[in-house]
Amino acid sequence: MKIIDAWMQHPTPGFLGQPIFESVLRWTKQSAASEIPLAAMIESMDQAGVALGLVTAWYGPQGALISNDEVAGFVSEYPKRLVGIASVDLSQPMNAVRELRRAVKDLGFKGLRMLPWLWGLPPDDRRYYPLYAECVELEIPFCTQVGHTGPLMSSEPGRPIPYLEHVALEFPELKIVAGHLGAPWVGEVLSLAHKFPNFYIDTSAYKLSRLPKEFVEYMRLSGSKKVMFGTNYPMLTASACLEGLEELKLGPEAEARFLSENAARVFGVSASG
Repeated sequence: MKIIDAWMQHPTPGFLGQPIFESVLRWTKQSAASEIPLAAMIESMDQAGVALGLVTAWYGPQGALISNDEVAGFVSEYPKRLVGIASVDLSQPMNAVRELRRAVKDLGFKGLRMLPWLWGLPPDDRRYYPLYAECVELEIPFCTQVGHTGPLMSSEPGRPIPYLEHVALEFPELKIVAGHLGAPWVGEVLSLAHKFPNFYIDTSAYKLSRLPKEFVEYMRLSGSKKVMFGTNYPMLTASACLEGLEELKLGPEAEARFLSENAARVFGVSASG
């Protein structure tokens, strides 16, 4: 089976050197001074059978941590293995819309990812709304983080209810992909996935062996079309994340949906590469 990783980033030295990642580097025993070659990311994918990685840009109040053009450069080196996911500067909403449009139409990106904790703004803040409308027009998903933050920032903007629920209510056509499960509010995330047809979840930042029991039950049954695999590489590798897959007992159909089919459908990509 060819796997799609729904959340990756290739860390540049400027990215890992941000003070907010001090806690994450400590947990993962990485160094901000060490540069990870792009080939090492592809090798990590190969080791786990990941055919396609959705690699994201990062923009925050401090500017571009990983720019859209940098991501486009990564994709150009491995066009059959990587697909770009855009990010934009939320402080200038109209410029952000134009940059998103450029990333999708000119660079071939397949989604937008914004991190509310990075901006200190929940996803129902007015500054996101022009981007949601543009995502609908471009027919791409809006990807975000839910739950507590590993970086040294407030977790409150990642609370699913009420913030992300407001967005789903006001933009029913918008495809939303909530990453990182949502702990300690996993129940809230699952309730939104039950409630809204266009609400999805990815398992990035979690090893499968650590998934909560209620989450696994959802994947086996009604949520088999709603959950997709992700790693949050380089914080976790695909090989590490996939440990415990057999113990989930998803069954062949649900497992195929989780590992590739759901992401292929939502992002409009293919793992055939």
